Amino acid sequence: MAGVTWCSLLDRARAATASASIARWLGEEISGWSTADLLAACDAPAPEWAATQMDRALGRLAAGEPLQHVLGRWGFHCVMLRCDARALVPRPETELLVELALAELACSGRRPLRALDLGTGSGAIAAALVVANDVVDVLGVDRSARALELATENRELLEPTQRRRLGLREGSWYGALSPAEFGSFALVAANPPYLAAAEWLALDPVVRDHDPYDALVAGSSGLEAVAAVIAGAPGALGRPGTLLVELAPTQAESAEHLARASGAVEATVISDLAGRPRVLRARW
Repeated sequence: MAGVTWCSLLDRARAATASASIARWLGEEISGWSTADLLAACDAPAPEWAATQMDRALGRLAAGEPLQHVLGRWGFHCVMLRCDARALVPRPETELLVELALAELACSGRRPLRALDLGTGSGAIAAALVVANDVVDVLGVDRSARALELATENRELLEPTQRRRLGLREGSWYGALSPAEFGSFALVAANPPYLAAAEWLALDPVVRDHDPYDALVAGSSGLEAVAAVIAGAPGALGRPGTLLVELAPTQAESAEHLARASGAVEATVISDLAGRPRVLRARW
């Protein structure tokens, strides 16, 4: 590997991925350096192990593995998370749900201030809430033990005071709650599976082959999990209380109807940055 520099490794990654950003991210992950340090050492010789790791990473990308899994971590809202096949890769659309949740919590006068994150997966939503709001306690629930393992690892990356405000529990939706917890939450947030089974085969292989099936597919219609989250919200929420649910754009009208049928005084779907209906906000 004589003559291999960090610059040549970055050039190799840029050529293989057609992306200067991906090349830089791989270089930072392999070297352990910041962007500035990596660029400052660009002409320095790269050790053989670094070239080996770069080749391995590029091979995984070429085989269709998600970049987030190759890097092993990914930024979401205000947190850096570990990412692997145990849970969904956090997506930019879900940051809209976090922003809406933070706005609702900022306006809440409830003390103690509690939020429930259903289908927490990697713990992305729950972690972002406790980092961005220094008084809310968040309970993250997931029926997948493997997802909760990953969420626990991500909780350990937080500051001690933040970790203490993030609880994790195994269970299916509201079935994880104790009787005393019903009616205690100012906010319920959820990014549930919302694909129909028939839609799964049409997904990009990067998603289909690496994200957990049960975190993507709700059932034959795709609305099953969204409907379950809406139906249980009135019992879990205090008054006033807000439910936020990420959904597929085609489910907006149905979700609004279900929320109103459950007694919500307000139900509207907020669009994402691409203009697609994305997050149901319902208030009781």
